[in-house]
Amino acid sequence: MSKIINENQIEYLNGFRKEREDVLIEMEEYAKANKIPILDWLSSEFLEHMILTARPKRVLEIGTAIAYSSIRIARSLRKKGIVDTIEKSEPNIETAYGFIKRTGFESKINILEGDALDILPRLSKKYDFIFLDADKEDYETLFHFALMLLKKKGIIFIDNLLWKGYAASKSVPHDFKNSTQHVRKFNDVFMNQKNLKAYIYPIGDGIGIGVKC
Repeated sequence: MSKIINENQIEYLNGFRKEREDVLIEMEEYAKANKIPILDWLSSEFLEHMILTARPKRVLEIGTAIAYSSIRIARSLRKKGIVDTIEKSEPNIETAYGFIKRTGFESKINILEGDALDILPRLSKKYDFIFLDADKEDYETLFHFALMLLKKKGIIFIDNLLWKGYAASKSVPHDFKNSTQHVRKFNDVFMNQKNLKAYIYPIGDGIGIGVKC
C-alpha cells in the first residue's frame, strides 16, 4: 500500500497553497505563539471547500477560539449566510472580536459567549452546517445536541478524530491516554449513528463528515 500522508507529501502540497490574507497569516502565527489550537491548513482548506460546495445559509461552530475557522467559513459563505459560533474563554472572545472586526465580517459572525453545554439546549433554530471542535471529553454530549440542531441533509464537520495519530496507536503517551479514550469512544458513536451517513478522512488531525438522513 502506498503511503500518502507524510511530511514530504504535505510539503509538496504546501507549495500549491494560494496566497492567504495577511490577517489569516497573523492569526496562524498568534495561535502558534500562544499555544491556541486552531484548525490546521489542510483541514481549513477542506472546510472552506465544503462550505463552497454545500452553500449553507446558517452555520453553527462549537469552539470559536480566536475565530480563525469562523473567518474562513464566513468568507466562503453565500451573501446572506450567517455563522453562530460558541466560545467560553473570555480572552479568546476578546481576541476573536478584534480579528473579526479587522476582516469586516461583523455582520456574518455572531459570537455566542458561554459554555456550549449550556448554550446548545437553548438554541431553537436549525442549521445547515455544524462544525464541532471543542473539548474532547465533551464531544459525545455536544455531538448529540448538535444533531438535534442539524437540518435533514445538513452536514456536520468534526475535527481531531485521529487525535495526533493516537486514536489508531497501540502506544499512547500518558498525558494523552484519557483524551484518546474519549476520541476512540466518540468515533464509535459517530460511525454507528443511525440517522447519519458518517465518514472519517485522514486529513489534518482526522476529519469526520456526517450527513443527516
